[in-house]
Amino acid sequence: MDKATLRKQIRTLQKQQDAELLKTWSQSLFERIEQQEEFLKAQTVFLYYSMPGEVDTHAFIDKWYGKKNIVLPVVCGDYLELRVYKGKEQMAISSYGILEPQGEPFTAYDQIDFAVIPGLAFDREGNRLGRGKGYYDRTLPLLNCYKIGVCFQFQLVDSVPTEPFDFVLNAVCTEQGRYSNKA
Repeated sequence: MDKATLRKQIRTLQKQQDAELLKTWSQSLFERIEQQEEFLKAQTVFLYYSMPGEVDTHAFIDKWYGKKNIVLPVVCGDYLELRVYKGKEQMAISSYGILEPQGEPFTAYDQIDFAVIPGLAFDREGNRLGRGKGYYDRTLPLLNCYKIGVCFQFQLVDSVPTEPFDFVLNAVCTEQGRYSNKA
């Protein structure tokens, strides 16, 4: 299956899901992440501020804000710029309709210890299918930390089509389990 077909298939499945059930699944997924040694050791965590249909990060960010340094992406042209999360009151809606943190760019990529990465689909080997704009494809190589993809079980597929520039994650976590990339 090619990337366009897989994106269409997953988007159709997303639209069929109950929003409250997705929140419950998100909570279960993040309970798994909170138990991981890599997360527990981390001081600075790269996350994303979720949109409807994605694994909901809002409660997780609120829970860990103040206990860990939270860094979130901001879309700037063709790239993601990272900024420190300083609370909901410091967020503004972007041109994409996404809540994003305000303030100065965070450029100390080497201080990021753990990254939670969204995607439309993943496979058990850590391959990721994004929305097709390449934002994370350009950002992931800059992060020298443990990287885990998050998705719902219905977004976990047998195989994600890959290209040379695609980045393989250390693991993928769903509400039903965690799958490590052994490579």
